[in-house]
Amino acid sequence: MNSLVLSLLAVAGYVIAYNSYGKFIAKKLFRLSNKNKMPSHELNDGVDFVPTKKHILFGHHFTTIAGLGPIVGPAIGIIWGWLPAFIWVFLGSIFMGAVHDFTTLVISARNQGKTIGDLTGDIISPATRYAFQFIMQFLLFIVLSVFAMIVGLLFVMYPESVFPVWMQIPIAVWLGWEINKGKNDLVYSIIAVVLLYLSVIVGTFMPITIPPVLGSSVTSWTLILFIYVYFASTIPVHKLLQPRDYINSHQLLVAMALMFIGLIVAHPVITAPAINPAAYAADTDIPGLMPLLFITIACGAISGFHSLASSGTTVKQLNKEKDTLFIGYGSMILESILAVLVLMAIAGGLGMGLEKDGVVYTGLDAFNHHYQSWSTASGLGAKLEAFVVGSANLLSSYGVPAVVGKSIIAVFIVSFANTTLDSATRIQRLSLQEIFKSQKGKVIKPFDNRYVTTFIVVLAALLMTLTKPAAEGALILWPLFGSLNQLMAALALGIVTVYLYQKGKNILYTFLPMVAVLFVTVWSMILNIVSFIEHSEVLLFILSVIIMLLTLWLIISSVYSVFVKK
Repeated sequence: MNSLVLSLLAVAGYVIAYNSYGKFIAKKLFRLSNKNKMPSHELNDGVDFVPTKKHILFGHHFTTIAGLGPIVGPAIGIIWGWLPAFIWVFLGSIFMGAVHDFTTLVISARNQGKTIGDLTGDIISPATRYAFQFIMQFLLFIVLSVFAMIVGLLFVMYPESVFPVWMQIPIAVWLGWEINKGKNDLVYSIIAVVLLYLSVIVGTFMPITIPPVLGSSVTSWTLILFIYVYFASTIPVHKLLQPRDYINSHQLLVAMALMFIGLIVAHPVITAPAINPAAYAADTDIPGLMPLLFITIACGAISGFHSLASSGTTVKQLNKEKDTLFIGYGSMILESILAVLVLMAIAGGLGMGLEKDGVVYTGLDAFNHHYQSWSTASGLGAKLEAFVVGSANLLSSYGVPAVVGKSIIAVFIVSFANTTLDSATRIQRLSLQEIFKSQKGKVIKPFDNRYVTTFIVVLAALLMTLTKPAAEGALILWPLFGSLNQLMAALALGIVTVYLYQKGKNILYTFLPMVAVLFVTVWSMILNIVSFIEHSEVLLFILSVIIMLLTLWLIISSVYSVFVKK
C-alpha cells in the first residue's frame, strides 16, 4: 500500500463524513439555529466569556484538543501494525470522537456554557455532579502536572525549539492587539506565522539551555512554565490564548502541509507491517492489542479531555450556535487527519532512513529496529523519535535540510504540548469554581477570585511534580491517565445520551459509542487494578477503586434518571 494513496482516501472519507454524518447529527438531533443566544453574549465578562469569530475559535479549540495526543498515541499504537491503528483512528473519529466533541459543545452552549461536570447535576441529579467533577478534576490535575514536566523535558530534548516557542507570546499579544482593533485578522495572522517561522530558523542555529534547579534543567523549565500558565490562564482569553492558539493552528496547518507535500513528492510505500507479527509472538514483551489500542490512541479517535475543552473554554467564546458543527465536529476530523499523517510518517517515512549508532536502517528494518520490543519504543524520546525522523525524511524529499526539518517538527511538537498545558489550567480553574458554587449560583469566596483559584490549581500541580527529582512526581499518577481519559469520554457521551432521551431524541448516535468506549475502558481499568495489586501499588489501587465506584454510581444514576425518575 502506498502512503500517499491511503492518505488521500482517508482525507476524502473525512470530507464525506463531515458533510454527511456530521451534518445529519447537527440537523437530526439538535436543529441548530443562530436564533439561540450563546453564553458569550449573555454572560460576556471580557475574560472567559468573549464572542469570537468562527475561524479564530476553531484555531483556539483545535490547538487545545490536539496537544501531543494525536502524535504520541499513533506513534505507540502502530506497534501492533498500521492497519488496526488506522482503522481505529478513521472510524473512531467519525462515529465517536467528532460526535463526542460536537454534542458536548452544543448542550453546554444551550445551558449557559456550563462544563460537562456541572451539567451532570442538571441532567441527572445534583449529587452526581460532585462524582463527575471529582473525576474531571483528577484528570485535569494529572494533565497539568505531567504536561508541565513533558514540556520542560521537550525543551531539554529540543533546545532549538525554546526560542521560537517563547517568541510566540509577544507575537500572539501583538496579533491579539491588532485583531481587537478591528484589523484584518487573516493578513495579520499570516504576518505572525511568517515571524514564527523566522524564529524557527533562528532557533535552529541558536539552541537555548538553562542551568539546572534541584539538579535538573527539566525542573528549571517546569518552574518557569508554572509561572507562565498562571498568568496565561488568568488574563482575558482574547489577549493571549486566542491569538496564540490561532497562530499555532496556522503553524500546524503549515506543518501538515509540509508533511503532505513530502508524501506527494516521495510517496513512500508503507514498509511497516499491516499486522506486526512481533506483537503477537509468544516471547514478546508487547502487551495485547485489546483493549490497550483503544486506550493508547485517544486523541485522533476519541478523547475525554476534548469534552472538557468543548464545555470548558470553547463554549464560552461561541458567537453563533451553527458554528458548533465546524468547531466541534470539524476540529476532531482535522485532528484525526493529523493522526493519519503521523501514521504515514512512521509507516512510510521512517523506512526512508533511520540512523542508529552509525548504521542506517531502511524499509521494514527501520520499523523493526525501532519497534522490536515494548521497551525500545517506551519513553518520550523514543515515542517521538519515529515521528520526528519520519517527518524529517518526508521534508528532505523536496530539499528541506534535515536539521531545519527536525527543528520545524520539534517546534510543532513543543508548541502543541504547551497549548494543552495552559488550556488545562484555565479549564480546571473554571471547573473548580463550579464546584464551589452556592445554591444561588454564585461562587463561594475565595474561589470567586480567578487569581486565587488559579493559584490553588497551579500550586497543587507544582507540589506534585516536585515530589520526585527532575519534576517526575506527576508520573506517579500517569498509569491512571489513559483509562481515566477514555472513561471521561464514555461518561460525557452518557450525559449527552440522557440529555437527548429527555428531549425525546434518538439516543443511538451517542449511546452506542458510549457503550463501546465504556466497555474497553472498564476492561482496561480492571487489568490496571490487577497489575497494581501484583506490584503492591497501593495508592494507584485505591484511586482506581474510587474511580470505578464513582463510575458505577454515575451509571446507576443515569439509568435511574431515564427509567425511574419522573
